[in-house]
Amino acid sequence: VCFSGTVIGVVIYTGKETRSVMNTSNPKNKVGLLDLELNQLTKALFLALVALSVVMVTLQGFVGPWYRNLFRFLLLFSYIIPISLRVNLDMGKAAYGWMIMKDDNIPGTVVRTSTIPEELGRLVYLLTDKTGTLTQNEMIFKRLHLGTVSYGTDTMDEIQSHIINSYSQVHSQNSGNSTSSTPSRKPQPSAPKVRKSVSSRIHEAVKAIALCHNVTPVYESRAGVSGETEYAEVDQDFSDENRTYQASSPDEVALVQWTESVGLTLVNRDLTSMQLKTPGGHILTYYILQIFPFTSESKRMGIIVRDESSGEITFYMKGADVAMSTIVQYNDWLEEECGNMAREGLRTLVVAKKSLTEEQYQDFESRYNQAKLSIHDRNLKVAAVVESLEREMELLCLTGVEDQLQADVRPTLEMLRNAGIKIWMLTGDKLETATCIAKSSHLVSRTQDIHIFRPVTTRGEAHLELNAFRRKHDCALVISGDSLEVCLKYYEHEFVELACQCPAVVCCRCSPTQKAHIVKLLQHHTGKRTCAIGDGGNDVSMIQAADCGIGIEGKEGKQASLAADFSITQFKHIGRLLMVHGRNSYKRSAALGQFVMHRGLIISTMQAVFSSVFYFASVPLYQGFLMVGYATIYTMFPVFSLVLDQDVKPEMALLYPELYKDLTKGRSLSFKTFLIWVLISIYQGGILMYGALLLFESEFVHVVAISFTALILTELLMVALTIRTWHWLMVVAEFLSLGCYVASLAFLNEYFGDSHYLFSLFVSADVAFITTVTFLWKVSAITVVSCLPLYILKYLKRKFSPPSYSKLTS
Repeated sequence: VCFSGTVIGVVIYTGKETRSVMNTSNPKNKVGLLDLELNQLTKALFLALVALSVVMVTLQGFVGPWYRNLFRFLLLFSYIIPISLRVNLDMGKAAYGWMIMKDDNIPGTVVRTSTIPEELGRLVYLLTDKTGTLTQNEMIFKRLHLGTVSYGTDTMDEIQSHIINSYSQVHSQNSGNSTSSTPSRKPQPSAPKVRKSVSSRIHEAVKAIALCHNVTPVYESRAGVSGETEYAEVDQDFSDENRTYQASSPDEVALVQWTESVGLTLVNRDLTSMQLKTPGGHILTYYILQIFPFTSESKRMGIIVRDESSGEITFYMKGADVAMSTIVQYNDWLEEECGNMAREGLRTLVVAKKSLTEEQYQDFESRYNQAKLSIHDRNLKVAAVVESLEREMELLCLTGVEDQLQADVRPTLEMLRNAGIKIWMLTGDKLETATCIAKSSHLVSRTQDIHIFRPVTTRGEAHLELNAFRRKHDCALVISGDSLEVCLKYYEHEFVELACQCPAVVCCRCSPTQKAHIVKLLQHHTGKRTCAIGDGGNDVSMIQAADCGIGIEGKEGKQASLAADFSITQFKHIGRLLMVHGRNSYKRSAALGQFVMHRGLIISTMQAVFSSVFYFASVPLYQGFLMVGYATIYTMFPVFSLVLDQDVKPEMALLYPELYKDLTKGRSLSFKTFLIWVLISIYQGGILMYGALLLFESEFVHVVAISFTALILTELLMVALTIRTWHWLMVVAEFLSLGCYVASLAFLNEYFGDSHYLFSLFVSADVAFITTVTFLWKVSAITVVSCLPLYILKYLKRKFSPPSYSKLTS
């Protein structure tokens, strides 16, 4: 295909073929455990509705068209099914989300789902990423090791003085003979090995770090956005203060920033060259001949550059110690020092070089270009040609970069552990680094034993290692992704059972799909609720697989944040999100759900008593508008105000995270509490109806007036009985509902004047009776009998068997 013009760029992989999408699984529809439990209770209520209707028809003796009576009873008792439950709960969930986003203590938090806020109060397992989640993903250069000498943060000024002296000597020599831009002490590739001075080795190491990368310096325009692209450079400020670095990895930016701090600054880079500025202000230009980017398979990157002034060609390479140890020349210190740095929590990179003659490079270039033109096995052939250069490379240095912990990670992890939440750290980092971060973050106590799972590749090795692990008690587990794969292949149940007994688990070298697989394993084998938290695109699968996904807006973009159910800005915010908002959401929804059920059960009980007294007649006790008003304006506001209730103050919930353990047992909403509410509904419904039947006078209208008024008062008092901490809106809701009911008695007569419909039963028929003292004392007596015993029982229970939170509030 022929093109005219200039090619700007080529997009090779898009859409579903990109790596990030291939590592992402299809999200599932998440349903909260509370919703599932309420569904089970609703099914039980439906069976109760059918059973009660059948019993009423049976007691009638199946006379006449009994099936018609059966359906009439099904309609009369239909309030047993809490139709308004779903509406109330969804409104409550929306309120919880609003409260979370308006909490000033966790600014920037975004609730991206309105279905599972209660899950925050039921979590047992927290699976967390490391880089960017527990750590800040802000790399700081901490250590340079040259084999015989090591430099830390307190000795960086020595490196700076060596660099200044080294380049001043180079430029003084250049001014004398103008033949070389590198120190004369640098040996030729063919020269015999000579021990270099420390200054020379530092010079070579810093130069290699300053050249071997994919970092690009960026200068911001002075006036913001320039009108024309070709004139943009005129408006740019090329000063050191205006320069920032861009790279795919924060590790590389940290290395280049460190070389700038010691005197060798990257000032410009394009596709074919890069320029370095020495401490003396001279510009060194290097032409980029080839670049070999970092891949997860090779775990290293390389670059071939030509020095403009001397014409020397050098192949620089840096990478993980696992990949570089077989490439560099023999040494006796690399493995030991890598382990030491990893135990300090540093991310290590090995830097090496190889000088090439012009003939060597031309031979390599021809073979490399030929391999790139291959039709079959192109990647393998290209890798083979590059590997021909990666032999007997000169080891220059070992670098250590620290990824700092996020603010308040240690107290947050300790709080979660005290709350009974087991924390698993899933990371792609090496075993030593992951173990050190687990210790420094107090994910694993320094006094706690750690069982490091030896690498296993066969079934027999996995069996032996599992037996060794089984003999240890109360120890943290550290395992690599490869060993985990083998264990899950042959001994899935045994491994998960043992791992779940550990106080903490660290899985290193995990792929994104492995992270999601671990989440699903915990859900399948334990049946407990899981939460996954991460900050990058490689955490999306894990976040979507978990029952509750939390994303952190970090340096790796917003992929995790947008895919999560909840988005936070810092890891420490998860403490308040779970201990306060998770606790309140679960407790409030449990109380709200059961109270809505109670509201339907009590009026259905009254209907059943009424029908039983009048020879099992399928006649409604209350007419249409009363029934509609009962579930809406008369009781809706007080019942919904339960979403403002709280058993303990937020400060107390954060101070005593042990309170969170009770929530995971599901005691706020269970068949036991449901049966208690059913008994309360039957007792109160029976008292209200029988009381009204006993106390009514000459006309039947008095039964309806007394019983319905007592019912409304009972519901308002029951809300007050359920509330643990009063809010001013709760008081407003109580009086507003009571006012609406009184107003409907007083003012709706003119609208409902027909004596056969709606309010006519007790509004138009006998308004005078409602305003008498007789009416008031009868309603009060029935209401007291229905509510007072429950108040007494609540007081006695709180006195002799108080809940854990009441001990703290007292």
